Amino acid sequence: MSIKRVLAASAGPWLLCSLLGSAPLPSAYAASPALAASLGRQSFVAAAVRRAGPAVVTIDTERTVLVRGAQGGVSSSLLNDPLFRQFFGLSPQAPQPRPSQRTERGQGSGFVYQADGLVLTNAHVVEKSDKVTVGLQDGRRVAGTVIGLDRLTDLAVIRLEGKGPWPVAPLGNSDQLEVGDWAIAVGNPFGLDNTVTMGIISNLNRNAAKLGITDKRLDLIQTDAAINPGNSGGPLLNADGDVIGINTLVRTGPGAGLGFAIPINRARQIARQLVATGRVSHPVIGVGLDVVRPGDGSGATRGVRIASLVSGGPAQRAGLRQGDVVVAANGQGLQEPAQLVAAVERAGVGGSLELSVQRQGQALRFKVVPVALATP
Repeated sequence: MSIKRVLAASAGPWLLCSLLGSAPLPSAYAASPALAASLGRQSFVAAAVRRAGPAVVTIDTERTVLVRGAQGGVSSSLLNDPLFRQFFGLSPQAPQPRPSQRTERGQGSGFVYQADGLVLTNAHVVEKSDKVTVGLQDGRRVAGTVIGLDRLTDLAVIRLEGKGPWPVAPLGNSDQLEVGDWAIAVGNPFGLDNTVTMGIISNLNRNAAKLGITDKRLDLIQTDAAINPGNSGGPLLNADGDVIGINTLVRTGPGAGLGFAIPINRARQIARQLVATGRVSHPVIGVGLDVVRPGDGSGATRGVRIASLVSGGPAQRAGLRQGDVVVAANGQGLQEPAQLVAAVERAGVGGSLELSVQRQGQALRFKVVPVALATP
């Protein structure tokens, strides 16, 4: 069996879905006799999968890793030591041991979202890969090129090599989702191609930071449809077969049964930037945020507290100070840090952001212009 690349999220019980090794998450829904009769012998799930399923792909990745291991029972670092070589009479000019190479393989899912062969998936599925091979449901296996990825939102776009034609999954509108809507996950968990599971939308706008994932900027769709390792990058569908999200995260261990997907409207925005420039510009204002707590010295009962400021950043230049409490952004009241982050995203790089602030009982207003986050 291929060695699967292990990519873990920063919090213990949360795994990015390209991992292998967690137990399947149970989810079963039996249609009532009345519903079954109204649908006939075929369920709406089958119709939804038939509509989007041909565009769901398997993504196999390879990367070469240099391994500086032992040689003849002696580590290569010791053989490179001049004193060691002199003691054992080894010539300084003798060939140095060469590092060996190992091929690491990983697998995830994705889907074709444009007829010209563009595929959406998770960044952690293809990051650092030397080779990407995409398998379609009709049996074709074609090479893919990663044209851009964004670690902060865990999204990537692959271009299929060849002329096609390519099946395309219809995209829905994630802003219209409601808790309780049907959710259908399609992907390749544990290497099992074309696996379909069903559940409901359990909640919306779950902030990644609240889940302990501090290196991502995401508000996620929560679902109880079974999402397992290998589902990463595969689509989450609504009852009509439209893609409403991209499966990316699963809870393992105690409390297992929760899956999370990136809303498709957010993915659309990121994909457009990746296709146009190969990268994504994320607006920031240079602050560290915290919730308002009793006894924190702010004297506020609501809002978002400025815990720290980047020296010379937009917020500091605008006049904000550590300990200030931001109660509204562009007229919208704030209760938690994720809401201020969303307001900065909406303003965009170079946009205008008016912050209503409480400072030691004073009501103040500041205009802040977000700048682009510096990325390596």
